[in-house]
Amino acid sequence: MELRRLGRSDLKVAPLALGGNVFGWTADKDTSFRLLDACIEAGVNLIDTADVYSAWVPGHKGGESETVIGEWVKARGAAARDRLVIATKVAMWPARPGLKKDNILAACEDSLRRLNIETIDLYQSHRDDADTPMEETLTAYASLISAGKVRVIGASNFTAERLSQALETSARLGLPRYETLQPEYNLHDRSGFEGAVQDLCLREEISVIPYYGLASGFLTGKYRSEADFGKSVRGGRMKAYLSARGLRILAALDQVSKGLGATPAQVALAWIMAKPSLAAPLASATSTAQLAELIGAMRLSLSIADLAELDAASA
Repeated sequence: MELRRLGRSDLKVAPLALGGNVFGWTADKDTSFRLLDACIEAGVNLIDTADVYSAWVPGHKGGESETVIGEWVKARGAAARDRLVIATKVAMWPARPGLKKDNILAACEDSLRRLNIETIDLYQSHRDDADTPMEETLTAYASLISAGKVRVIGASNFTAERLSQALETSARLGLPRYETLQPEYNLHDRSGFEGAVQDLCLREEISVIPYYGLASGFLTGKYRSEADFGKSVRGGRMKAYLSARGLRILAALDQVSKGLGATPAQVALAWIMAKPSLAAPLASATSTAQLAELIGAMRLSLSIADLAELDAASA
């Protein structure tokens, strides 16, 4: 498997990343352990989480996902941990909001403790904080990198303008720069990334790790009518996708996947993997069977005709 470099850093990842938002939520501890074990076995090494996961669940406070990963690290040992690129985020959890220096430093300590690791491989600004100077945020990250607590930094949900400002600040002041970006991007949701953001990432060698790679599950083909909404806890989100365009995308996925002997989910992820500047789409799984299907996307090679058909259907 060919690994992909994250930005200009020395981190390299497989072309698929596992989203840890489900750990401790729809994937209990034992299931989460099996998923992490399966990732290592398959060579999927980027595991993405955040301090806020899963504060939205009744009875949860946040930090649940990181805690499960930390318990896995403790159980499996240093050799297993070293085979993973562990990424987490700061700024979106109400308990640790924003990108001020003191908050970043405190949040990092909290995440390190929950994750049971000494260094966060990729530490990301979960969202922009217009009330905090870029210099203050990047200086905080610089101190964490100097202390060996963080290796590389990334951003999530930044506009092209704000990401450009951050890169300029890093260059001007000799501070660490964002090497990755996490935007929402998939075969259905393209407009927020394609254009200025994508052009900036290509120009500045920023690697993209898009979330909602399967549009909350819509691109698996599991949801084709309102009668399907009850199939998962995310089913209620599908109403936004069930349009003439959404159904046209599913039809194209069906056609391409049939020709390749693959599933719609695998084709949807392979479409992302084929895009320039895309390092690895994020996708979540709640069973090893689901994960095995997702991993199959790394073995797909979409033809020019396949890509053109999917691009046209989702235009």
